[in-house]
Amino acid sequence: MQVIKGKVWKFGDDISTDLIIPGKYKFKTIDFNELARHAMEGADPQFSSKVSKGDIIVACENFGCGSSREQAPVVIKHAGVSAVVAKSFARIFYRNSFNIGLPVVECPDLDDSIKTGDTVELRLAEGQVLAGTRTYSFKPIPPFLMTILQDGGLVEHFKKRGGFIWEKQG
Repeated sequence: MQVIKGKVWKFGDDISTDLIIPGKYKFKTIDFNELARHAMEGADPQFSSKVSKGDIIVACENFGCGSSREQAPVVIKHAGVSAVVAKSFARIFYRNSFNIGLPVVECPDLDDSIKTGDTVELRLAEGQVLAGTRTYSFKPIPPFLMTILQDGGLVEHFKKRGGFIWEKQG
């Protein structure tokens, strides 16, 4: 998981959790495969029918803003998206993403040259987004968060390791 390569789905600023998974669906079921059929529906009604496993969302500022609904990153992951890259994230969305094992990369230097349909490569440990002939830099994902991602999220990390690292030190 150190390198993720996929087709881009480009979104703009202020993609809220309600655009990611509208509340009218969130309250009808807890089946994430069903909810994934409505992923990003508020921003692109056809997204869930077009997205493929391994695709990458690239967005601008404040991705995941709005309510703290933890279903938003889960639905994106269940739709097949392998990672989200944005100029900035709402903090609760950012942390919820790692908790469920969805890599998110905050890359303030992204510009408008990346378009839907392009292919990008994320080098998580090196802190690089490769897009065509351009390379964008971001702060590499810290090793403890990489471990959580590699384990499949916080719950799986806990199960795999029989607790958290700091619990074993005392």
